[in-house]
Amino acid sequence: MRRFFPVIFLMLAVIPAFAQEVGEGPVEVNYDRPVSYIVGGVTVEGNRAYGAEQIISLSGLRKGSRVTVPSEELSSVTSRLWHQRYFEDVALQIDHLSAEGDSAFFKIVVTERPRVSAWLFTGVKKGEKKELDDRLSLRPGRECSDYVLSTSTDIIKRFYAEKGFLNCKVDVQTQKDSMIRNATRVIFNVDRGEKVRIKDINFYGNDGVKDFTLARAMKKTKSNKFYNFFSSKKFNEKEYPNDKNNMISKFQEAGYRDARIIRDSIYYVEPGRLAIDFEFDQGKKYYFRDITWTGNSVYSTNDLNEILKIKKGDPYDVVTMKHRLSGGGKQTDQDVAKIYRDNGYLFFDINPVELNITGDSVDVEIRVTEGKQATLNNIVINGNDLTSEKVVRRQIFTRPGYLFSQSDFERSIREIASLGQFDPEAIAGEGGYSIIPNQMNNTVDLVYNVTEKPSSQLELSGGWGANTFVASVGVSFNNFSTARMFKGDAWRPVPLGDAQNLSIKLQTNGTYYTSFVFGFTEPWLFGKKPTSLQIQSYYSRQTDSYLAIGVLSNNRVMQVYGFTAGIGNRLKWPDNYFTLYNGLSWQVYDLKNWIDGYFMFNDGRSHNLCYNVSLSRTSTDQMIYPRKGSVFSASLQLTPPYSLFRKKDLGTLDDSGNPVRVANYKDINYDNWTSQQRYKWIEYHKWKVSAETYTRLIGDLVVMTKAQFGYLGYYNRNWGYSPFEGFRVGGDGMSGYDTYGSDIIALRGYDDYSLTPWEATPYNTNGYYAGNVYDKFTLELRYPVILQPQSTIFALAFLEGGNCWSDIKSFNPFRIKRSAGVGVRIFLPMIGLLGLDWGYGFDNPVKGNRSQLHFVIGQQF
Repeated sequence: MRRFFPVIFLMLAVIPAFAQEVGEGPVEVNYDRPVSYIVGGVTVEGNRAYGAEQIISLSGLRKGSRVTVPSEELSSVTSRLWHQRYFEDVALQIDHLSAEGDSAFFKIVVTERPRVSAWLFTGVKKGEKKELDDRLSLRPGRECSDYVLSTSTDIIKRFYAEKGFLNCKVDVQTQKDSMIRNATRVIFNVDRGEKVRIKDINFYGNDGVKDFTLARAMKKTKSNKFYNFFSSKKFNEKEYPNDKNNMISKFQEAGYRDARIIRDSIYYVEPGRLAIDFEFDQGKKYYFRDITWTGNSVYSTNDLNEILKIKKGDPYDVVTMKHRLSGGGKQTDQDVAKIYRDNGYLFFDINPVELNITGDSVDVEIRVTEGKQATLNNIVINGNDLTSEKVVRRQIFTRPGYLFSQSDFERSIREIASLGQFDPEAIAGEGGYSIIPNQMNNTVDLVYNVTEKPSSQLELSGGWGANTFVASVGVSFNNFSTARMFKGDAWRPVPLGDAQNLSIKLQTNGTYYTSFVFGFTEPWLFGKKPTSLQIQSYYSRQTDSYLAIGVLSNNRVMQVYGFTAGIGNRLKWPDNYFTLYNGLSWQVYDLKNWIDGYFMFNDGRSHNLCYNVSLSRTSTDQMIYPRKGSVFSASLQLTPPYSLFRKKDLGTLDDSGNPVRVANYKDINYDNWTSQQRYKWIEYHKWKVSAETYTRLIGDLVVMTKAQFGYLGYYNRNWGYSPFEGFRVGGDGMSGYDTYGSDIIALRGYDDYSLTPWEATPYNTNGYYAGNVYDKFTLELRYPVILQPQSTIFALAFLEGGNCWSDIKSFNPFRIKRSAGVGVRIFLPMIGLLGLDWGYGFDNPVKGNRSQLHFVIGQQF
C-alpha cells in the first residue's frame, strides 16, 4: 500500500487547491486544461527534526521555476520526499496564488517518523550483542521505518545462521518512549532456537570421484564423520556455494570437464540435524592431446613443459594445469607465473585456451604475455609506531632499484612475521601488504603494513622439581634499544625500538637455591649485516639447608658462575636460511661437602672452558604458531683435551714424593687421583642434532614432527665422562632448581629425570644422574583456538618416545620409552608461553605413575 500513498496525497493536495482564492475570488482549475505557474515560494509545515530548507531542497521545487498543475512533475515531488524514509506522511498543497494569477505558492505538509531513542535486544548473549551492534550500525536518534526494521531483522537472522542457528526467529516490538517526544524504543526479541548441525551428506552419480574426496573438498560443509572431528558440523549458508564449486573442481581434476550438480537437497532427518543429498552429472572423461606455447621468449618451451608436467594422454585436469601455470596450489610447488615474477616480470600474464575438442581429447594452446621487467620503486613501511624502521628494513629482501621477485617478497613477509615485534597473522593476512604496480614506467611500489604487538615479557612462574617448588621472577625486553639509552623521553619504562634483547632472571626457592642470569643480544652488530652478538653471565647457588637446634646450617653448597659470548652469522650458502654461531664460554663449578649424591664427586672446583659451534636453519613462517617450514640445528661443544697432553700421574708418587712421569697419557690411572685433581679442568666433546618440521594438513590444523639426539663424549676413556654437561630425560622439561650443567630434556608421561641412568662413581657411592646419550622423537598435532596479537591459544595431541643411556656402547635408538597425551598452550605477550599437558607413559615400570600432569611456563617442547 505504501507505494500508492504519494498519488493519494497528491490528489488530496490538489482538490483543496481549487478552493484557494486569487486575490478576492476563487480560482477555477480545469483538469482537462493544466495550467503553468511560476513557483512563487515554498513553505513547510509539520517538521521538527529536519529543517525547512533541507526538505525544500530534497523536494526539487525551486522559487522562480515553472511547473504545471496538475502534472507528473508535482507527483515526483512527494515521491522524492517519501523515498527518503524520513516521513510517515507527505502532502503537497497550493497555499495560494499571486494577485496576478501567474505564480503559485506551495506548502509541503509532512508528518515525521518517530525517532528511535534506544535499540534493545532480548535473548542475545553479551558478546553476541557487541557483534550485532557492529553489523547493524543502529544508533539512537535515527528514524524508525519498516525498511530499517526489516533489514535489521534479516541481518540478525543471517548472523545466527552463520553460527548454525538456522531456525532463528526475530520478533520486533516498538514502544512509545514516554520521556522523549515523538520517540520510540525498538526491541528485537531473538529466539535462536536449536543449533542445526549436518548429520549426513550423500553423493549420487559420482562414479569417477570417491565420496571421501568430495567430502574433503568441502571446507565448511562437514558431516558427522570421525575424520571431521576437528571441523564444525554447522550448516554455513554463506560458504555453501563455495563448497559446491570445490566439489566440481574435484571432478575437473579427474578429467570430467563438463561435470555439474543436477540437484542438491537439504532436509531434516531429526530435530536439529540436517542431511544433504548431491546428485551429479559427471559427463565424459577428457584427456590432454597436444599442448602448444605461444609468446614465450624468456624461457623455452621445454623449460615450461618441465614445470607444467603434463603429457599427452593425461586426464584433462584443468585445476592442476591452472595451478602450475598461475599458482594457487600447494605453496611449495613451482609454477610458471612464479618463475617469471621471480625474474622481474610482474606484468606477466598467461592464458590457456582450448583450441580443439575431438571425442575425448582436448588440444590446449597456452598464450604467454611476458611484458617488461618491473623495478622496485618505493618500499613503504606502515604501522611501526614503536619499532625503528631500520629494524623492519633490514629484515626484508626487497630493495629500491632491484628487480621485483615474488620469492623475495614472500620471504620478506616471513621474516617480518618471525621478527617477534609484530602480529604475524596481520602481516601475512589480508591488508598486511600491498603491491602497487605502475605499468607506465615498469615500476612497482611495495607496502608492508605491520601491526605492533607487546613483545617484552614479565615472568612470574613456578615449577616443581626434585620435591621442591621453585619460583622465578624475570623480565625480558625483546625490543630494547641501547642507542636510545641517553634520551630521557625514551625511558617508558626502558628505551625500546631496536629489537635488541635484554633479559634478567632470578630463580629461587628460598635458602636452598638461588640463580641469577643476565643476557643481552644484538641481532645486527654494527647495523649493516645480520651478525648477532650474544652475551650472557650467570650465577647460581644451591645448598642443603636445614635447621638444627634452631641454627640454620649451610654446610653443603654448590655454586656455578660463568660467562658466555658468541657471534652468529647468517650465511648465503647453501641458502640464506642458515645461521652459523661461534661462541666461547667459561664456567666454574664449586662443590663443598655435597655428600647426598646428584653429582659425580662431593668436593672440589671444576673449570669448564669450551668452544661452541652450531649450524642451524630456520624456515618457519612465524614463531608462535608455525604452519609450515622447518627448524634444523647441529652443534658441537668441546673443551681442550687436557688429558692427552699429561705426562705425570698425580695419583702415583715416586720415592721422593713427586708424581711419576709416564711415557704415554694412556698409562695414567685416574682411579688413584682425587676428584679435585681429576676434574679441576673438565674435558669433553658434546654433539647435539635436532630437526623439526611443520606441515599444514587442513586449514590451520598442523602436524609437528621432531627428532633429537645428543651425545656427551670423551677424549680419553681412562679419564672417563665429564661430571657435567650431560642430559636428564623425563618430565616436563623445566630445569627447576637444577641448572648446574645438564641439558633438561622433556618426555611427557614420566617423572622428572626418571629415564636418566643413576650410577655410582669412585668419589660418590650414592650415585648421580649419568645421562651421556639420549634420543627423542615427537609427533604432535596442533589446532589453534585463538590467533590474536593479545593471545595465542592452541590445543595439541602428541605421541612421544625417547630414552637415555650412560654409555655410547649401550645406545639403542629403537629401545625407547613411549608416551601419548593431550595438552594446551597459551601465549601471552607479557608472560610468554604457558603449557598444561597430560601424558600417559606406556613403559613406566610403576603402573600407578603412568598418568602424569605437566605444567610448564616459558618453554616449548
